[in-house]
Amino acid sequence: MQNERVLVTGGAGFIGSNLANTLAADNDVIALDNGYLGTPENLVDGVKYVEADVLDDDLPTAVDVVYHLAALSSRQMLEENPRQGARVNIEGFVNVVEQAYADGCETFVYASTSSAYGSRTEPSPEDTDLEASTGYDASMLGRERYAEYYNDFYDDISLAGMRFFSVYQGYGGNEAHKGEYANTISQFADRIASGESPVLWGDGSQTRDFTHVEDIVRGLTRTAEKELTGVYNLGTGDPYSFNEMVEMINDVLETDVEPTYEPIPLENYVHDTCADISKIREATGWEPQIGFAEGVRRVCEPYLDGS
Repeated sequence: MQNERVLVTGGAGFIGSNLANTLAADNDVIALDNGYLGTPENLVDGVKYVEADVLDDDLPTAVDVVYHLAALSSRQMLEENPRQGARVNIEGFVNVVEQAYADGCETFVYASTSSAYGSRTEPSPEDTDLEASTGYDASMLGRERYAEYYNDFYDDISLAGMRFFSVYQGYGGNEAHKGEYANTISQFADRIASGESPVLWGDGSQTRDFTHVEDIVRGLTRTAEKELTGVYNLGTGDPYSFNEMVEMINDVLETDVEPTYEPIPLENYVHDTCADISKIREATGWEPQIGFAEGVRRVCEPYLDGS
């Protein structure tokens, strides 16, 4: 993507800032964020930062491409404030699309969720039956339904929803600002590097399809370039258990910190995730390039450099 005007909502957050910083090398990029989970400190000088909310009027939507990543992005956030979560995740999405479309934008890529697949050890294709087991799932699937409407109703618009699988980078990247909402690998590595035991729910056998943010950024970029419609998984198809993850972190850090195990405190807890990425591969040629062993090394590297 080159010489495009791009708006990234949630653009100072973890995934959004990585995307905005990458695109800014060859494009005119606006990062819009209300500062809740993002910080302008995540952004390079070439990105224009606009502090605003996706529910606002008069957003800077006169662009060629919109990446709508802004969301209340966890189960906990929606449980604490379900009405605000629905407003931000659904109404905010519609508000951005309507304003941008009125300003002439026709290409939209937005964040959805893979958590609606529930717990699956087999790779989950996009046509798997979904279930809104949480308010967060419901709100993000609401986005997908609105996107389906826009794609069907308007001939000159393309909206592609991205179902991310367990995206990580580490506190040495732009994830530190998320704190308790950061990926487990980032939290666990930080605790182990400090000599503290990471807390694992259950027996630690649960698995996640850990996907490095650099691979996510490449997938987002290719999706917009191809002006795709519909929904697509961005994952690896190669999940690891929490026990394996802790062992790998210890190996890289040359530590021997044992985890602490606690009972799973949630109903309908997603025990396993695994992406089927054949659809995005066929549409764009995208495949993940950073294996988990390399990803763990990158997460741990700042602690090694500081030792």
